[in-house]
Amino acid sequence: MSIADTCKTSTSARPVDEAERPSRFHVLKIIGPGVITGAADDDPSGIGTYSQAGAQLGFGISWTMVVTFPLMVAIQEISARVGRTTGKGIASNIRQHYPAWLLQALVALLFGANVVNIGADLAAMADGVKLLVGGPGLAYVIVFGLGCATAQIFIDYETYVRYLKWICLSLFTYIAALAAVKIPWGEALRGLFVPTIAWNSDYFTTLVAIAGTTISPYLFFWQAAQEAEEVRVVPERRPLLRGRWQAPGAFARIRADTALGMAFSTLIAVAIIIMTAATLHASGVTSIESSSQAAEALRPIAGRFAFIVFTVGIVGTGLLAVPVLAGSAAYGVAEAAGWPVGLAREPREAVAFYVTLALAAGIGIGINFTPVNPISALYWSAVINGVVAVPIMVLLMNMTARRGVMGEFTIGTGLKVLGWAATIAMFCAVAGMAVTAVT
Repeated sequence: MSIADTCKTSTSARPVDEAERPSRFHVLKIIGPGVITGAADDDPSGIGTYSQAGAQLGFGISWTMVVTFPLMVAIQEISARVGRTTGKGIASNIRQHYPAWLLQALVALLFGANVVNIGADLAAMADGVKLLVGGPGLAYVIVFGLGCATAQIFIDYETYVRYLKWICLSLFTYIAALAAVKIPWGEALRGLFVPTIAWNSDYFTTLVAIAGTTISPYLFFWQAAQEAEEVRVVPERRPLLRGRWQAPGAFARIRADTALGMAFSTLIAVAIIIMTAATLHASGVTSIESSSQAAEALRPIAGRFAFIVFTVGIVGTGLLAVPVLAGSAAYGVAEAAGWPVGLAREPREAVAFYVTLALAAGIGIGINFTPVNPISALYWSAVINGVVAVPIMVLLMNMTARRGVMGEFTIGTGLKVLGWAATIAMFCAVAGMAVTAVT
């Protein structure tokens, strides 16, 4: 019997997940784990990368976002399917089906990259507030870091997810900033849709940075974990291995949610590249190391309005990205250890999970009190992310092709092709990074 036939014969006898049925339009209804993940992809560190790309290389680099979009959609949909099908996150599935040493190595790299990223994002948020109102940057680091961790630990899950959904909307500030800048749209659209390649190390280093920013392991772990979390929280939902009649609606929702989230992420990234290309690059400002530096450089060129909304966007997306980074680190470590996990659980029900989350945020805060420059350390975070992404993506592709893991819901040919294309692209990025480092 087919899945569709099973659904037809089971509708009256089995619970139907109303959350996966089409519903009337509501801004919070259409935002799910995929949209939150996509928005978190444009964290302050990513904004710095896109700003540097636009400032250094102009409109000619924006085509890369069009190319990476379907690859992002595919790998994130694959991650989401793991969580929805098995009711468990990526680390739990690796723990069950792969060697312990491999899991421990990958989770250690994930945790290390995430805490460095948290430190850099907190620094960028603090610098943004300093640019707007002045004051002590380290105090802002503490406030943002403790605030994000405290909210995750003590606010109930449904309220917290609603809070994350509203924060996603803060990224529209970059559309507002773009509207305030004079853009030569003919040149901008040509750069977006006509690939141009400059055969030099700066260009390929930027390509590596964009690949590492758009396809990051913490996003895989977060989206899979959130799908598994929704299975635990929503009474009607079952892991598809035990509720196969829910598969058509679940996969349709995941695909729409993920495509919308990655489209949102790509739109914002393109807006930042075009804006910085039209202002900074056109004015000869080609060296940008952070999102806050980009905001400051915009002020005399693009005007105060563009500067303010760009800076507000840094803070807003940081409030979204820091919890995702800390949360994905906690999910990875706790699932690897076999501890109870989940933001929907009370702190006393998942002590080790929440301690790990708080530890990730605490180390991220602490980085800003060391001689280590968190913005410079971000390079090494990108290196680790790029390196760890490759084996995780290989495992994801292998895992989702195994009936022993996914049952009858192994991925189809289309997702396989795009997923392996994303994996090969990331491998090439890592190889390019290695070549760049020795030449």
